[in-house]
Amino acid sequence: MSDDFMLDTDDIERRMSGAIAALRTEFASLRTGRASSSMLEPVMVEAYGQKTPINQLGTVNVPEPRMVTINVWDKSMVGKVEKAIRESGLGINPQLNGTIIMLPIPELNEERRTQLTKVAGQYAEHARVAIRNIRRDGMDQIKKAKADGMSEDDQKVWETEVQDITNRFIAQIDEQLEVKQGEIMQV
Repeated sequence: MSDDFMLDTDDIERRMSGAIAALRTEFASLRTGRASSSMLEPVMVEAYGQKTPINQLGTVNVPEPRMVTINVWDKSMVGKVEKAIRESGLGINPQLNGTIIMLPIPELNEERRTQLTKVAGQYAEHARVAIRNIRRDGMDQIKKAKADGMSEDDQKVWETEVQDITNRFIAQIDEQLEVKQGEIMQV
């Protein structure tokens, strides 16, 4: 029976990759002082009776490094999109030009940059916790197999494999956090 045990390391890696992808999405929503269409992804607009992402209500462009424009397709939605951006907490003041909403991205002050690096650190810690939870699931499977008759040598091999995968993904998180904090602090 002990020779039949196969830990699905592909599943563990897939789940850990999902945690990294979620971290990238969270990092993309953090303002770095440079314009990016992804900074509007978390903003939802009350449109047509439901919460709708901005990119489904208009075309989002970045014509210059400190400007995002949204060309809203439905004129009746311009006010709602503008209101959603104002209330989103992004700290951006929308300017209207017909059906085009212009979002000038202000410079970040030192205090705000420091706050954003702390937020990025929290996002990274959440991702690390998710990775550790996935590691724990893998280790639990190994312990169960050990109880079912797996040899100690096999147990050590599998535990080392899971730990190596975990270490690799934690290193990716640390690397991405360092890059993001560098972007935020760059003046």
